[in-house]
Amino acid sequence: MKPKDLNYIHRLQKPASAVDVVIDTDAYNQVDDLYALAYLLLSDEKLKLRGIFAAPFYSPPSMGRIRQNSSPAEGMHQSYDAIMELLNVMKREDLKEIAFHGSEKNLKDEVTPVDSDAARELVRLAREYTPERPLYVIAIAALTDIASAILMDESIVDRIVVVWLGGHGLDWLTCTDFNASQDIAAARVLFGCGAAVVQLPLNGVVAEFRISRIELEYYLKGKNNLCDYLLDCSLDIMKDAPIYNWSKPLWDVAVVAWLLDPEFMEDRYEHRPVFEYDLHYGIDHNRHFIKYVYHINRDILFEDMFRKFITKA
Repeated sequence: MKPKDLNYIHRLQKPASAVDVVIDTDAYNQVDDLYALAYLLLSDEKLKLRGIFAAPFYSPPSMGRIRQNSSPAEGMHQSYDAIMELLNVMKREDLKEIAFHGSEKNLKDEVTPVDSDAARELVRLAREYTPERPLYVIAIAALTDIASAILMDESIVDRIVVVWLGGHGLDWLTCTDFNASQDIAAARVLFGCGAAVVQLPLNGVVAEFRISRIELEYYLKGKNNLCDYLLDCSLDIMKDAPIYNWSKPLWDVAVVAWLLDPEFMEDRYEHRPVFEYDLHYGIDHNRHFIKYVYHINRDILFEDMFRKFITKA
Protein backbone atom coordinates (compact mmCIF):
# COMPACT_ATOMS: atom_id res chain seq x y z
CA MET A 1 0.00 0.00 0.00
CA LYS A 2 1.48 3.34 -1.02
CA PRO A 3 1.94 6.12 1.61
CA LYS A 4 -0.74 8.19 -0.12
CA ASP A 5 -3.13 5.26 0.27
CA LEU A 6 -2.27 5.05 3.97
CA ASN A 7 -3.13 8.73 4.34
CA TYR A 8 -6.43 8.11 2.58
CA ILE A 9 -7.41 5.25 4.89
CA HIS A 10 -6.38 7.37 7.88
CA ARG A 11 -8.75 10.12 6.78
CA LEU A 12 -11.65 7.66 6.84
CA GLN A 13 -11.20 6.92 10.55
CA LYS A 14 -13.36 8.59 13.17
CA PRO A 15 -11.20 11.40 14.60
CA ALA A 16 -9.75 10.66 18.03
CA SER A 17 -9.11 14.29 18.95
CA ALA A 18 -10.53 17.73 18.23
CA VAL A 19 -10.90 18.59 14.53
CA ASP A 20 -11.84 21.61 12.42
CA VAL A 21 -15.18 21.46 10.61
CA VAL A 22 -17.51 23.35 8.32
CA ILE A 23 -21.19 22.59 7.85
CA ASP A 24 -23.21 22.83 4.62
CA THR A 25 -26.92 22.84 5.44
CA ASP A 26 -30.30 23.47 3.83
CA ALA A 27 -31.43 24.64 7.25
CA TYR A 28 -34.98 25.65 6.27
CA ASN A 29 -35.75 22.39 4.50
CA GLN A 30 -36.43 20.34 7.64
CA VAL A 31 -36.21 20.85 11.38
CA ASP A 32 -33.44 18.27 11.85
CA ASP A 33 -30.90 20.68 10.31
CA LEU A 34 -31.49 23.01 13.26
CA TYR A 35 -30.92 20.18 15.73
CA ALA A 36 -27.70 19.25 13.93
CA LEU A 37 -26.37 22.79 13.88
CA ALA A 38 -27.23 23.35 17.54
CA TYR A 39 -25.60 20.03 18.49
CA LEU A 40 -22.49 21.04 16.55
CA LEU A 41 -22.26 24.42 18.28
CA LEU A 42 -22.60 22.75 21.69
CA SER A 43 -19.87 20.19 20.88
CA ASP A 44 -17.04 22.68 20.57
CA GLU A 45 -14.79 20.63 22.84
CA LYS A 46 -14.34 18.27 19.86
CA LEU A 47 -15.54 20.16 16.76
CA LYS A 48 -14.01 23.55 15.96
CA LEU A 49 -16.35 25.37 13.60
CA ARG A 50 -14.72 27.27 10.72
CA GLY A 51 -17.70 27.96 8.46
CA ILE A 52 -21.46 27.66 8.03
CA PHE A 53 -22.74 27.38 4.45
CA ALA A 54 -26.36 27.81 3.39
CA ALA A 55 -27.11 25.13 0.80
CA PRO A 56 -29.77 25.25 -1.94
CA PHE A 57 -32.87 23.13 -2.02
CA TYR A 58 -35.87 23.11 -4.35
CA SER A 59 -39.26 22.13 -2.96
CA PRO A 60 -42.04 23.17 -5.36
CA PRO A 61 -45.71 22.79 -4.33
CA SER A 62 -46.00 19.78 -6.66
CA MET A 63 -43.82 17.79 -4.26
CA GLY A 64 -46.38 18.25 -1.50
CA ARG A 65 -43.73 18.90 1.13
CA ILE A 66 -44.28 21.11 4.18
CA ARG A 67 -41.51 23.61 3.39
CA GLN A 68 -41.92 24.95 -0.15
CA ASN A 69 -40.21 27.38 -2.49
CA SER A 70 -39.95 28.29 -6.15
CA SER A 71 -36.26 27.63 -6.88
CA PRO A 72 -32.97 26.36 -5.41
CA ALA A 73 -31.95 30.00 -4.95
CA GLU A 74 -35.00 30.72 -2.80
CA GLY A 75 -34.29 27.59 -0.77
CA MET A 76 -30.70 28.69 -0.18
CA HIS A 77 -31.79 32.14 1.03
CA GLN A 78 -34.48 30.57 3.24
CA SER A 79 -31.76 28.38 4.73
CA TYR A 80 -29.42 31.32 5.33
CA ASP A 81 -32.21 33.12 7.21
CA ALA A 82 -32.89 29.98 9.28
CA ILE A 83 -29.21 29.80 10.21
CA MET A 84 -29.25 33.43 11.30
CA GLU A 85 -32.37 32.86 13.40
CA LEU A 86 -30.84 29.89 15.22
CA LEU A 87 -27.65 31.86 15.91
CA ASN A 88 -29.82 34.59 17.43
CA VAL A 89 -31.64 32.07 19.63
CA MET A 90 -28.33 30.64 20.82
CA LYS A 91 -26.83 34.12 21.29
CA ARG A 92 -24.00 33.26 18.89
CA GLU A 93 -23.99 36.43 16.83
CA ASP A 94 -20.19 36.06 16.75
CA LEU A 95 -20.61 33.21 14.27
CA LYS A 96 -22.53 35.24 11.72
CA GLU A 97 -19.27 36.41 10.19
CA ILE A 98 -18.43 32.83 9.16
CA ALA A 99 -21.87 32.14 7.62
CA PHE A 100 -21.96 32.24 3.80
CA HIS A 101 -24.56 32.07 1.07
CA GLY A 102 -24.28 28.96 -1.10
CA SER A 103 -25.23 28.09 -4.66
CA GLU A 104 -28.33 29.56 -6.30
CA LYS A 105 -28.67 26.70 -8.79
CA ASN A 106 -27.60 23.09 -9.21
CA LEU A 107 -24.72 21.85 -11.34
CA LYS A 108 -25.55 21.82 -15.05
CA ASP A 109 -22.95 19.09 -15.66
CA GLU A 110 -20.04 17.38 -13.91
CA VAL A 111 -17.33 19.84 -14.95
CA THR A 112 -18.78 23.32 -14.40
CA PRO A 113 -18.88 24.67 -10.82
CA VAL A 114 -21.57 26.98 -9.49
CA ASP A 115 -19.86 30.08 -8.12
CA SER A 116 -20.89 31.11 -4.63
CA ASP A 117 -19.47 32.65 -1.48
CA ALA A 118 -19.71 29.26 0.23
CA ALA A 119 -17.84 27.34 -2.47
CA ARG A 120 -15.08 29.93 -2.60
CA GLU A 121 -14.77 29.96 1.19
CA LEU A 122 -14.54 26.17 1.26
CA VAL A 123 -11.71 26.30 -1.26
CA ARG A 124 -9.94 28.99 0.77
CA LEU A 125 -10.26 27.08 4.03
CA ALA A 126 -9.37 23.68 2.58
CA ARG A 127 -6.07 25.03 1.24
CA GLU A 128 -5.00 25.56 4.86
CA TYR A 129 -5.16 21.81 5.57
CA THR A 130 -3.17 18.74 4.59
CA PRO A 131 -3.85 15.04 3.93
CA GLU A 132 -2.56 14.33 7.43
CA ARG A 133 -4.69 17.09 9.00
CA PRO A 134 -7.84 17.46 6.87
CA LEU A 135 -10.81 19.78 7.15
CA TYR A 136 -14.05 17.90 7.90
CA VAL A 137 -17.11 18.91 5.88
CA ILE A 138 -20.45 18.13 7.54
CA ALA A 139 -22.77 17.86 4.54
CA ILE A 140 -26.50 17.67 5.26
CA ALA A 141 -27.95 18.88 1.96
CA ALA A 142 -27.44 18.54 -1.78
CA LEU A 143 -23.73 18.43 -2.60
CA THR A 144 -23.76 21.44 -4.95
CA ASP A 145 -21.56 23.73 -2.84
CA ILE A 146 -19.02 21.00 -2.09
CA ALA A 147 -18.83 19.65 -5.63
CA SER A 148 -18.44 23.21 -6.92
CA ALA A 149 -15.49 23.81 -4.57
CA ILE A 150 -13.84 20.60 -5.81
CA LEU A 151 -14.38 21.63 -9.44
CA MET A 152 -12.92 25.07 -8.67
CA ASP A 153 -9.74 23.57 -7.19
CA GLU A 154 -9.17 19.82 -7.41
CA SER A 155 -6.16 20.11 -5.09
CA ILE A 156 -8.51 20.27 -2.10
CA VAL A 157 -9.63 16.65 -2.69
CA ASP A 158 -6.86 15.29 -0.44
CA ARG A 159 -7.40 18.01 2.19
CA ILE A 160 -11.04 17.36 3.10
CA VAL A 161 -13.21 14.60 4.51
CA VAL A 162 -16.88 14.87 3.53
CA VAL A 163 -19.37 13.31 5.96
CA TRP A 164 -22.65 13.27 4.03
CA LEU A 165 -26.24 12.38 4.76
CA GLY A 166 -27.42 11.22 1.36
CA GLY A 167 -28.46 8.33 -0.79
CA HIS A 168 -30.24 5.23 0.49
CA GLY A 169 -28.88 1.92 1.70
CA LEU A 170 -26.92 0.02 -0.93
CA ASP A 171 -29.61 -2.66 -1.09
CA TRP A 172 -32.45 -0.15 -1.43
CA LEU A 173 -34.58 0.12 -4.57
CA THR A 174 -33.15 3.51 -5.57
CA CYS A 175 -30.08 5.54 -4.68
CA THR A 176 -31.81 8.86 -4.37
CA ASP A 177 -33.15 10.49 -1.25
CA PHE A 178 -34.06 14.18 -1.29
CA ASN A 179 -30.42 15.33 -0.89
CA ALA A 180 -29.07 13.14 -3.68
CA SER A 181 -31.92 13.72 -6.11
CA GLN A 182 -31.56 17.50 -5.81
CA ASP A 183 -28.21 17.32 -7.63
CA ILE A 184 -27.15 13.94 -9.01
CA ALA A 185 -24.26 15.54 -10.91
CA ALA A 186 -22.85 16.88 -7.64
CA ALA A 187 -23.09 13.44 -6.02
CA ARG A 188 -21.25 11.95 -9.00
CA VAL A 189 -18.51 14.59 -8.70
CA LEU A 190 -17.93 13.90 -5.00
CA PHE A 191 -18.08 10.11 -5.26
CA GLY A 192 -15.89 10.10 -8.35
CA CYS A 193 -13.16 12.56 -7.38
CA GLY A 194 -11.26 10.46 -4.83
CA ALA A 195 -12.02 12.58 -1.77
CA ALA A 196 -12.48 10.76 1.53
CA VAL A 197 -16.24 10.26 1.98
CA VAL A 198 -18.33 8.98 4.87
CA GLN A 199 -21.85 8.14 3.72
CA LEU A 200 -24.84 8.00 6.07
CA PRO A 201 -27.68 6.54 3.98
CA LEU A 202 -31.25 7.49 4.74
CA ASN A 203 -33.63 4.59 4.07
CA GLY A 204 -32.24 1.45 5.58
CA VAL A 205 -30.03 3.22 8.14
CA VAL A 206 -30.61 6.79 9.37
CA ALA A 207 -34.38 6.54 8.91
CA GLU A 208 -34.37 4.47 12.11
CA PHE A 209 -32.91 7.37 14.12
CA ARG A 210 -36.39 8.46 15.17
CA ILE A 211 -37.77 10.54 18.01
CA SER A 212 -41.40 10.75 19.12
CA ARG A 213 -43.49 13.79 19.99
CA ILE A 214 -43.77 12.54 23.57
CA GLU A 215 -39.98 12.22 23.92
CA LEU A 216 -39.34 15.66 22.45
CA GLU A 217 -41.80 17.27 24.85
CA TYR A 218 -40.30 15.37 27.79
CA TYR A 219 -36.72 16.37 27.06
CA LEU A 220 -37.18 19.88 25.69
CA LYS A 221 -40.28 21.60 27.04
CA GLY A 222 -39.47 24.45 29.41
CA LYS A 223 -35.77 23.64 29.75
CA ASN A 224 -34.32 26.80 28.13
CA ASN A 225 -34.76 29.09 25.12
CA LEU A 226 -33.01 26.74 22.70
CA CYS A 227 -35.01 23.71 23.82
CA ASP A 228 -38.31 25.59 23.55
CA TYR A 229 -37.34 26.94 20.13
CA LEU A 230 -36.48 23.50 18.74
CA LEU A 231 -39.63 21.99 20.22
CA ASP A 232 -41.81 24.74 18.75
CA CYS A 233 -40.19 24.29 15.32
CA SER A 234 -40.76 20.53 15.52
CA LEU A 235 -44.39 20.81 16.57
CA ASP A 236 -45.05 23.41 13.87
CA ILE A 237 -43.61 21.31 11.06
CA MET A 238 -45.54 18.25 12.27
CA LYS A 239 -48.81 19.99 13.13
CA ASP A 240 -50.67 18.25 10.29
CA ALA A 241 -49.27 14.79 10.99
CA PRO A 242 -52.00 12.14 10.59
CA ILE A 243 -51.07 10.49 13.91
CA TYR A 244 -51.02 12.53 17.12
CA ASN A 245 -48.28 10.43 18.72
CA TRP A 246 -46.03 10.72 15.66
CA SER A 247 -42.33 10.02 15.44
CA LYS A 248 -39.85 11.43 12.95
CA PRO A 249 -36.17 10.94 12.14
CA LEU A 250 -33.71 13.64 13.16
CA TRP A 251 -31.56 12.61 10.21
CA ASP A 252 -28.91 15.31 10.18
CA VAL A 253 -27.88 14.93 13.81
CA ALA A 254 -26.24 11.62 12.92
CA VAL A 255 -23.73 13.34 10.61
CA VAL A 256 -22.42 15.54 13.43
CA ALA A 257 -22.42 12.55 15.77
CA TRP A 258 -20.15 10.45 13.50
CA LEU A 259 -17.34 12.88 14.34
CA LEU A 260 -17.99 12.94 18.07
CA ASP A 261 -17.87 9.44 19.52
CA PRO A 262 -17.10 6.02 17.99
CA GLU A 263 -19.78 4.46 20.21
CA PHE A 264 -22.59 6.36 18.48
CA MET A 265 -22.65 4.26 15.30
CA GLU A 266 -21.16 1.36 13.38
CA ASP A 267 -19.56 1.67 9.95
CA ARG A 268 -17.58 -0.38 7.47
CA TYR A 269 -15.58 0.03 4.28
CA GLU A 270 -17.45 -0.16 0.99
CA HIS A 271 -16.36 0.56 -2.57
CA ARG A 272 -17.87 3.91 -3.40
CA PRO A 273 -21.08 3.45 -5.40
CA VAL A 274 -21.93 5.30 -8.60
CA PHE A 275 -24.98 7.57 -8.46
CA GLU A 276 -26.52 6.81 -11.85
CA TYR A 277 -28.83 9.25 -13.62
CA ASP A 278 -31.52 6.56 -13.74
CA LEU A 279 -31.63 6.92 -9.89
CA HIS A 280 -30.03 3.56 -9.16
CA TYR A 281 -26.61 2.67 -7.79
CA GLY A 282 -23.93 1.42 -10.09
CA ILE A 283 -21.34 -0.81 -8.42
CA ASP A 284 -17.66 -0.74 -9.38
CA HIS A 285 -15.28 -2.65 -7.11
CA ASN A 286 -12.27 -0.83 -8.59
CA ARG A 287 -13.27 2.48 -7.01
CA HIS A 288 -11.85 3.94 -3.80
CA PHE A 289 -13.31 2.88 -0.49
CA ILE A 290 -15.68 5.03 1.52
CA LYS A 291 -16.85 4.62 5.09
CA TYR A 292 -20.46 3.45 5.06
CA VAL A 293 -22.56 3.79 8.21
CA TYR A 294 -24.89 0.82 8.71
CA HIS A 295 -26.16 1.19 12.30
CA ILE A 296 -26.84 4.01 14.79
CA ASN A 297 -26.90 3.47 18.54
CA ARG A 298 -29.95 5.64 19.01
CA ASP A 299 -30.27 5.80 22.79
CA ILE A 300 -26.76 6.88 23.72
CA LEU A 301 -26.67 9.43 20.91
CA PHE A 302 -29.96 11.02 21.98
CA GLU A 303 -28.76 11.02 25.58
CA ASP A 304 -25.67 13.03 24.62
CA MET A 305 -27.60 15.45 22.40
CA PHE A 306 -30.30 16.24 24.97
CA ARG A 307 -27.74 16.57 27.76
CA LYS A 308 -25.91 19.22 25.78
CA PHE A 309 -29.14 21.02 24.83
CA ILE A 310 -30.24 21.17 28.46
CA THR A 311 -26.94 21.87 30.24
CA LYS A 312 -24.81 23.81 27.73
CA ALA A 313 -27.27 26.05 25.84
